[in-house]
Amino acid sequence: MVLPGYGSGAQPSVWQPDTLQELQNIREQIEGTRCYVAGGTLLRTQWEASSKVLPEHLVSLACIPEISGISMQGDEIVIGAMTRLRECATDPLLSRFPILHQAILAIAAPSVRNLATIGGNIASGIGDSLPALLVYDAELHLLTCRGLETQRVALWLENGRDNKLNADDVLISIHIPFRNATVNLSTSDPEQYVYETEQSIPERNHQFSFYRKLGRREAFTASLVTVAFHGEVSPQDGRWTQVAIAAGGGSGIAVRLTETEHWLRSGKADASQAAGLATQAVAEFVSYTDAFATELYRRQSAGNMLGAGLWQAFHP
Repeated sequence: MVLPGYGSGAQPSVWQPDTLQELQNIREQIEGTRCYVAGGTLLRTQWEASSKVLPEHLVSLACIPEISGISMQGDEIVIGAMTRLRECATDPLLSRFPILHQAILAIAAPSVRNLATIGGNIASGIGDSLPALLVYDAELHLLTCRGLETQRVALWLENGRDNKLNADDVLISIHIPFRNATVNLSTSDPEQYVYETEQSIPERNHQFSFYRKLGRREAFTASLVTVAFHGEVSPQDGRWTQVAIAAGGGSGIAVRLTETEHWLRSGKADASQAAGLATQAVAEFVSYTDAFATELYRRQSAGNMLGAGLWQAFHP
């Protein structure tokens, strides 16, 4: 439905579909510029700063119950795009994915997380949750003009970098393989963000995960750099069996550091790799310069945070 009192003059028409089918019908019905709204926290700041133009149509996703909530479906955790960040931060299922959990806690202020959604953070293309989703090999389910489609986060970000995304696609849900879930916390200090499987179970690989965010000041601010790391080590030979590393932050699009991952897997897993990890990440990470920081500063910060995180993982 379109809300009365809108649709004339400079005011946009506001649509509130109740189901995905109604959303699809609205997409086919309306003409002109449109914008899909979740929590709207980022969009409001962009409109106020005139960095984005108010469209002719606003399509709210808030009344579609099927795209909210967190559940276990088969061997995946499924997060509805309209799930509030506050709910994500307190959900026991998502606490098994510590990188994403800590990324969500680092987004904005508590009052903003009460309104903002994980779908909105992702759809921005630069949200702080994206490095975490990259290392967990997450997939996005999107409602497109062709129906429901699935894309890995890595491919979706690559398409965004190449300007190949369709602005009319709507994010419906996020799917994370449960195989990447953490078995047990290895430290009682949540500020360490270092997690590991039970070492008393010899057949299981040891897991190491951490997330870091660097801002311009201690209080809430947009990030300069964010990094995420997830790795597994064989208890038999002490070598990496799996490594996933991602970096992003600010207005930059998050990326997997695949060459750095390959370098780390080539050696035995221990704290002596920390310095080399930092060097490799600085060489591979491509960032940008703006009024707040140079590209070199961002690259060096990403490398230092990854190196420090790995050292801390072996010395909790």
